[in-house]
Amino acid sequence: MVIIMKPGHTRKELDRAIQEMEKSGVNVMISRGSETTILGAEGNAAGIDMEKMEALPGVERVMRVSEPYKKANRKYHPDDSVVEIAPGMTVGGKKLLVVAGPCSVESEAQITGVAQSVKDAGAQALRGGAFKPRTSPYAFQGMGYAGLDLLEKARVHTGLPVVTELMSTDDIGYFAEHVDVIQVGARNMQNFDLLKRLGKVDKPILLKRGLSATIEEWLMSAEYILAGGNERVILCERGVRTFESFTRNTLDLSAVLAVKKQSHLPVVVDPSHASGQAWMVERLSLAAIAAGADGLIIEVHNDPVRALCDGQQSITPDQFGTLMVKVGQIAACVGREV
Repeated sequence: MVIIMKPGHTRKELDRAIQEMEKSGVNVMISRGSETTILGAEGNAAGIDMEKMEALPGVERVMRVSEPYKKANRKYHPDDSVVEIAPGMTVGGKKLLVVAGPCSVESEAQITGVAQSVKDAGAQALRGGAFKPRTSPYAFQGMGYAGLDLLEKARVHTGLPVVTELMSTDDIGYFAEHVDVIQVGARNMQNFDLLKRLGKVDKPILLKRGLSATIEEWLMSAEYILAGGNERVILCERGVRTFESFTRNTLDLSAVLAVKKQSHLPVVVDPSHASGQAWMVERLSLAAIAAGADGLIIEVHNDPVRALCDGQQSITPDQFGTLMVKVGQIAACVGREV
């Protein structure tokens, strides 16, 4: 349930509305938007008398909320959230965020070289995997902590904030200290113990959609992080599993629109994992921006043929530079900027 206050309501009227809600045993979330203030009931709101609430001075209207997610719900938070990922760098506003880099960190020369290339082309953040969840136990699993050290060196060299995937709750403390944006991969989207722990971390969380997750399940996973107190959540659509085998996954651009209607959280798109094919990345990136995505996360490798992980879906630095020019052109058409 949400209570929408009238414009110009007094502090006394707001306090009374909060007190009446709390009498029913719920916690009250206060969201102050650009035009109004909204009170959200956290917990079982069945005991709240809607007619009584609507009769209170200062209350404009009362709405039942059927969706199970509350803090992620646009009804509770009507304005778009803008998440800061580094000082002066945000996602969710007019300016698009582009994150680029290799699937996995392979060497210092590789990661620093790619980092410099994508920065020169206009990327604002660096992606790179140190810990890699792989389908096969025999596939390259990443460099681990040594990879994180190399990502830090690339950050020092270029100034780009680092986005990398966390796989274990055991590593949360280390990631919180050394990583700028913590990524939760598709396979861990419903690792609820991990999500609860990340709710206590003061770091932005990039939450990828699960392999076959519905939009509601995705938003409920975000709710776990938000409920823990961490409001810096960024959603990432990376394609879902369907019957189609031509592409690695099926990019669901309708999810961008659906999520932005249902939620205030920023949404970025990963066209690399969605398609699994480098030649598709450019067009899918442009389509994502046209559909309203708040940013992109793209795999870029200096030598895709010899990449230790996902080389077939990685574009080269030169291809990324060409893509960024076109992204800027599409962004201007939809009132955004890079």
